[in-house]
Amino acid sequence: MMKYLLIGLLTVCLNLMTSLALAKNDKHHDNYNSLPPGLQKNVNRGKPLPPGWQKKLARGDILDDSIYIRGRVVVPLGRDGAITINVDGTFIKLYEHTREIIDIF
Repeated sequence: MMKYLLIGLLTVCLNLMTSLALAKNDKHHDNYNSLPPGLQKNVNRGKPLPPGWQKKLARGDILDDSIYIRGRVVVPLGRDGAITINVDGTFIKLYEHTREIIDIF
């Protein structure tokens, strides 16, 4: 009887540990890689971004793919791996491979 109780307890503990280890942190992902849901829907439909979208960006953030695709490279790849793109009249300097924002003009 004690043997079955111990096996059951170990099984529950292993299941709990496995589920905690495999859980992903959606808040971290959403804050750094994507637009708010409403803006993302508009971008997916091909609609322009609303005025003021630039205020949602800051140095050190990762530029979302949907914004990067809308941009046009105006300063090519430098020695430090940085490029400058023009998105709807806003110039964004970022590292090309990581898309980390260095500066917004």
